[in-house]
Amino acid sequence: MTAADTIHRGGCHCRRVRFEVDAPATIEALDCNCSICRMTGFLHLIVPATRFRLLTGEDALIEYRFNTGAARHLFCRHCGVKAFYVPRSHPDGFSVNVRCIDAGTIEDIAISAFDDNDRDTATAAVAHLSKA
Repeated sequence: MTAADTIHRGGCHCRRVRFEVDAPATIEALDCNCSICRMTGFLHLIVPATRFRLLTGEDALIEYRFNTGAARHLFCRHCGVKAFYVPRSHPDGFSVNVRCIDAGTIEDIAISAFDDNDRDTATAAVAHLSKA
């Protein structure tokens, strides 16, 4: 955590899964147009693994993999919400759903597009996000 970071807390709808993530109060989020992100409305805050902490609910998580199997989509088995996951584009980090962060710690959100139709270019442009 840097001096400019805030501890954001959040989780799934039923609150069985809870996490903390160290990130600035002004969040730089990615809006991906791949099939699963588009269909679920996932808004990405990508962070290094060292900035993410699962507080409760590991036993409530179920995993879904598709296509290459590289991304680990983690859903609450009770309410079905994917509050975070390990993305294919950043296997050394986590992607937190900004929409699952509790109110009160986000000052602003800047949203950029992540074009899955040009995955290599889009991934290269944000590769730095999961580096500690």
